[in-house]
Amino acid sequence: QVQLVESGGGLVQAGGSLRLSCADSGRTFSKIAMGWFRQAPGKEREFVAAVDWSGTRKHNTDSVKGRFTASRDNAKSTVYLQMNSLKPEDTAVYYCAAGGAPYSPILYQTEDAYAHWGQGTQVTVSS
Repeated sequence: QVQLVESGGGLVQAGGSLRLSCADSGRTFSKIAMGWFRQAPGKEREFVAAVDWSGTRKHNTDSVKGRFTASRDNAKSTVYLQMNSLKPEDTAVYYCAAGGAPYSPILYQTEDAYAHWGQGTQVTVSS
């Protein structure tokens, strides 16, 4: 079973950086695509980034392009989200998720693609 444990959230000032990590304690990490979502108070959960199982195919939402980079280290069963040039509007709970379907950059922008979710980690960006 996939068991996702997130870390790296916290408080940072605008313009700063954070790196989120999501470790899979299960046994199926290396052959599944992974994604990152976020949810701000009063808002629905939205797509941030996705990466296929090999780490070579990636897609980010427009609001984070050029600032956020998703990556993975299958040897460590870990996916990362490097967040640079953070803005107050990036404040949200960030979730990692493991895919439950073959990778598609379109499908993996939707929650329907994912079978497992982490607990979420709070990212707060101050002005």
